[in-house]
Amino acid sequence: MYKALVLLISVVGAVSASVLPRQSPFTGTHSGDGTFFAPGLGACGIFNTGGDFITAISASLFEFVPRFPSVYWQIPSNLVADSSSSSYPGATANPNNNPVCNKKVTATYQGKSVTVAITDRCAGCAGEFDLDLSPAAFDVLAAPAVGRIPITWTWN
Repeated sequence: MYKALVLLISVVGAVSASVLPRQSPFTGTHSGDGTFFAPGLGACGIFNTGGDFITAISASLFEFVPRFPSVYWQIPSNLVADSSSSSYPGATANPNNNPVCNKKVTATYQGKSVTVAITDRCAGCAGEFDLDLSPAAFDVLAAPAVGRIPITWTWN
């Protein structure tokens, strides 16, 4: 009887833990690598230059939105296009319409910070929370010769 009770408690605990809401990738502070790239026409349909304060976010984060409803991920209302909707509007087949486009994030490295707008998807970013910054934005944080820096960043 004791073994059956222990087994029942273990199973219930495991099932309960698997359905609890997780922290949204759209809240809190994230850590990843910061790199820079030569911008042009980005996935959001906006043409940028190296002097613009923009970033590309990882492809997994850029395309994350349509896979999970907001009842599972706690998405802040400032990132939801229609706050009366029961789920995040998400990306469509046209990445230009992704609601993450033009959202701002602030990246920090060694006490220096820069605020940038999301205008592109980074296919080469290995980590979910990596940012590929424009040269102007990267220059605020570190010399280009450094190449790759460990950053933290938050949604604005």
